[in-house]
Formats: sequence, C-alpha cells, structure tokens
Amino acid sequence: MTINAVEVQGTLREDGTLVLDEKPNLPPGRVKVMVQPAISVKSGVNDVISVLKRIHTAQLLRGHVPRSVEEIDADIAESRDDDERSKMIEQIQEECRRQREERGQRPTEGT
Repeated sequence: MTINAVEVQGTLREDGTLVLDEKPNLPPGRVKVMVQPAISVKSGVNDVISVLKRIHTAQLLRGHVPRSVEEIDADIAESRDDDERSKMIEQIQEECRRQREERGQRPTEGT
C-alpha cells in the first residue's frame, strides 16, 4: 500500500476551519491532517529547528516509527563493542609486527 503525503500551507480560522493556500494533489476522500503553527524563517537556530520540524512532520505522515531508547542504546553498545574489537586486533597486529622485527624478520607481502 502506497501512502501519498503532501505538505500544504494554509490558515486556521477562528471557527476551526482550514483555508489551504493551494489545492493538494491527492484524490478526493478522507485525509489525516496535522496542524502546527507556521514558523517564520529567521536566521541561525530557527532555520535548523524549522527544517527539523518539517522532517519530523513528514516522517509522521509517512507512518515512520522512530527507534526506541532501548534500540538506540543497543546500537551504541554494539558500536562500542566493534571499536573495542578493532583496537584489540590492531594491538595483536602491532605486537606481531614488533616480534617479527625483533627476530630480524621482514614482514611478508600482505601483512
């Protein structure tokens, strides 16, 4: 099932009705509407915040489910484990290289 989503600016009237600035390019039928105040774009932090809010809104409209705290923590732990394994491998390789040099052996090609 393909979900079509569009973002359209508009005005919320006092009686709760919406007046859209343009006709959305969607087929007639029921729609899901998320309303948030439009932020006038200023310089600096407001630009970033505005972009992040638009991204977040678009993700919600697509049905995106963000990762849970537990999933994020598990990914961080896995990354740290990978870093630790890489450091151990580098230490082993360095120790082997040092031992070869102490014995007067030259490293072979590919090591």
